[in-house]
Amino acid sequence: MSDAALEGFSPYHAQCPTRSLLDRIGDRWTMLVIGRLAAGPVRFSVLSQDIEGISQKMLTQTLRALERDGLATRTVFPEIPPHVEYELTELGRSLLAIVMPVHEWALTHITDVLDARGIYDAR
Repeated sequence: MSDAALEGFSPYHAQCPTRSLLDRIGDRWTMLVIGRLAAGPVRFSVLSQDIEGISQKMLTQTLRALERDGLATRTVFPEIPPHVEYELTELGRSLLAIVMPVHEWALTHITDVLDARGIYDAR
């Protein structure tokens, strides 16, 4: 898309399509699925086991949304029982430069955030 075509886009405008993309990227399940897919193709059952707390329904919805946005692919292997794997596309892998630092930031600063919450809640 040309720079001229991008001029009309602003996430600060209510109808801008970038808002739905920001919602997708900022979703906790999306962040966790993308982080887990960073290592390469993964079966649905492994994703379900590795991402504690996600329901099968939510995992399915998240993976379908990632596929729809071109961030992940689904490969079905013709075996019995069927074997399905998900992996990031090139576009999806480009998000790792954003997602993985956010994961690291959260791990590095969780104690600071928990301390701040405790102080705030004590007021």
